[in-house]
Amino acid sequence: MDGVLRVLLDRSEGVVSRRAATRVVSESALWRACRAGALLRVLPGVYVDAGLLRLGAALEMAPSGGMVEACRPGSTGELVRRRSGAGWGGSASGGPALAFALLDGAMRKRAAVAYVDGRGALGGPTALDVWQLRRQPDTEPVHLDVPADSGLRGRPHLVVHHRQGFVVGPPQVVSRAGMPVVRLEQALVDAWPLLPAVDRPAPMIRAVNDRLTTPQRIAAALDRVPRLAGRAELRTLVDRLEAGCRSPLEIWGHDHVFTGPGMPGFQRQTRIVVGRRTMYLDVWAEGERVDFELDGAATHGDRRQREVDLRRDALLATAGILVVRFAHRRLVHETDAVRREVLAILASRRPSA
Repeated sequence: MDGVLRVLLDRSEGVVSRRAATRVVSESALWRACRAGALLRVLPGVYVDAGLLRLGAALEMAPSGGMVEACRPGSTGELVRRRSGAGWGGSASGGPALAFALLDGAMRKRAAVAYVDGRGALGGPTALDVWQLRRQPDTEPVHLDVPADSGLRGRPHLVVHHRQGFVVGPPQVVSRAGMPVVRLEQALVDAWPLLPAVDRPAPMIRAVNDRLTTPQRIAAALDRVPRLAGRAELRTLVDRLEAGCRSPLEIWGHDHVFTGPGMPGFQRQTRIVVGRRTMYLDVWAEGERVDFELDGAATHGDRRQREVDLRRDALLATAGILVVRFAHRRLVHETDAVRREVLAILASRRPSA
């Protein structure tokens, strides 16, 4: 490979656009690197260092051991080129798609950014990965948001969303990890119908818990997408977050235990200072001075966490606050019994007539 091209690839972490490459080397140098299998085209105008592809995945995709043996040892680029029947730059049908599929998640994102070349931003589930709220599996496609009139098309393993009124710049797009990415609230809303149902609440809850955004900002982003699939479920989650719920278990408790006849207007995640310590109460009945703590399944049997909880409960007792803890198992499987206990505890804390 041309030495200047090698330096350019190293500086760009193995991904380079045709436009950037031909600023420093000739078309023929680019052609020779592709013919040698050292460089592969993964998207229109985007090339990667073949040595950074996942060789194990390439071997799995090869149709026979004979083809693998025919390739130079360690030459992933040559293997992909032969596997796809591709010539210059992997230009045959299936060549770029196969090469793009062999990239790891980080390189796929960089290649996608090079493909849009300032005309789009990472969005949806891919944006959540960049925001470090959900790791996107390599089996999922990269998602890009572009203006409606951009003319950019999707490719295998690359989904392009054409957005009316989308502007590739602040405030709709920010830079994170050196890549353009849509604002967090928009990414959360857009990703909702694209994620497996079991994965949907966690990024939303974590984003609010980590104070990266607020339920109000998410609600505003949701209002801008009136026809979103699964909108009702997302609206319910946002409402629970606005009510102060901060975990799936607290949401369950809100919906099944701490609402209904006889229940007071509880406060959630209430900040309180006792002595020099600041604490947050899961479900706080201020009038009765009772704090109901919902212990998740992960804390069950953790002796160190139990000791921390006991010290915390004793400190709250000095302020006249009764702490009642309900384990995950009881909340979920003995819901009616827990409701009765809550009502009885609250009644016992109220002054007699």
